Amino acid sequence: MAENLLIQRDSYFTAAQEDRSAPRTRITIPATLRVSGGRGFQTVVHDLSLSGFCAAAVNRVHQGTVCWLTLPGIEALQGEVIWWDNSLLGCAFEKLLSPIVHDNILTRWRADAPFRPLA
Repeated sequence: MAENLLIQRDSYFTAAQEDRSAPRTRITIPATLRVSGGRGFQTVVHDLSLSGFCAAAVNRVHQGTVCWLTLPGIEALQGEVIWWDNSLLGCAFEKLLSPIVHDNILTRWRADAPFRPLA
């Protein structure tokens, strides 16, 4: 069964790279997500690119909803929900992340990072 999940994940990874404006990197980052007209809630970002992210969202969020993602130590990033499926949502950032900011986030939150300062 574990092999089947690994194959599915690899299939997801391949599909996630197709028709994207920027490659996505799998990562686990605790964050806060707030949808327009709602209160912020704790989430986990599962992948990140210069143009968007995928995060956990138990409640359905409709396509086109404006939202704000707050990562530790970074100001809120505005985005738009592109899809929601099975407690995950995909969003496109309103403005592309700077490649320097993107690389710093990935360096800070990669699995083997020994230290994660908050500021």
